[in-house]
Amino acid sequence: MPTVSVVIPTYNRAGMLPRAIDSVLTQTYEDLELLVVDDCSTDETDAVLAEYTADPRVRVVRHETNQGASAARNTGIHEARGTYVAFLDSDDEWAPSKLERQLRRLEHAPDDYAGVYCDFEFASDGLLGRAVTAVGSLLATFDEEPQMAGGRELAGDILADNLYSGAGSTLVVETDLAREIGGFDEELAWFTDPDFLLRVVLEAPVAYVEDSLVTRYMTGSPSPERIERAKDTFLEKHADLVAEAEADGLSIRGSHALIGAKQFIQTGQFRTGYRYLADADVRPRHLPSLGWCTLTGLRTRTRTAPLIAAMLVGLGLAFRRRSSEP
Repeated sequence: MPTVSVVIPTYNRAGMLPRAIDSVLTQTYEDLELLVVDDCSTDETDAVLAEYTADPRVRVVRHETNQGASAARNTGIHEARGTYVAFLDSDDEWAPSKLERQLRRLEHAPDDYAGVYCDFEFASDGLLGRAVTAVGSLLATFDEEPQMAGGRELAGDILADNLYSGAGSTLVVETDLAREIGGFDEELAWFTDPDFLLRVVLEAPVAYVEDSLVTRYMTGSPSPERIERAKDTFLEKHADLVAEAEADGLSIRGSHALIGAKQFIQTGQFRTGYRYLADADVRPRHLPSLGWCTLTGLRTRTRTAPLIAAMLVGLGLAFRRRSSEP
């Protein structure tokens, strides 16, 4: 039996799927199996997968109906033969030493640690994208760093999005634990990664590798309205933990207001986005991503000057509100 079962859920991503698969099969850690769960694709995914089935490490599982990414991950968890299960979204990519580095870190962790995740980077889009990434990294140094490894004590920062692990492409966890907690929540349209990690750390601590060993590519997301509904479901599901974290001074709802603001702004719904922004917990490290969302939103609009002015007003209101709080 392999030590690690890697699960790639996919749906209609024939063009980018080979990048993800190749990044698994070229890992320096070789004691693995790869489970590709095809969630009833209608493109050329079958032809792509046919090129890999000669590799004995590769298994393909197909859904007869489209059920969503969480259901596909759960199928992979069910089918996994490894001691550990690792996840990779079909539009993302691993560094060659990713699994080796993580498992080495886990070997040196206390015996009760049941998983390990790593840092990641977003694929930069040209010179502007690289500039935004660089500025974001610089501004992040002005914020207090959350604790990155541990157990239940991480819950508040996960809920507040201060600890954003990208678990769907970074996490390696004991297969038995993934099954015990019920896998990924198939009822959530968004926030499935933090929800899964949150339920993991409530049961056992996780370790952390600080290097970026995953490249994430942003290839689409649900509508802002759908994300907003998912946010309400996510926070209600963990209402007791939210109350506990806010009592400790974490701005859970302010952080989620910022998430909502960015989603509406990047789709050109500026008025709604700025309403969210007024209630958001905005920190220096968030400014580049807010600027990027604004540029994205402006692509759908023609009158840019008033919108840029409105963005500046919105940021000013957010910082004034934050600075006036005790």
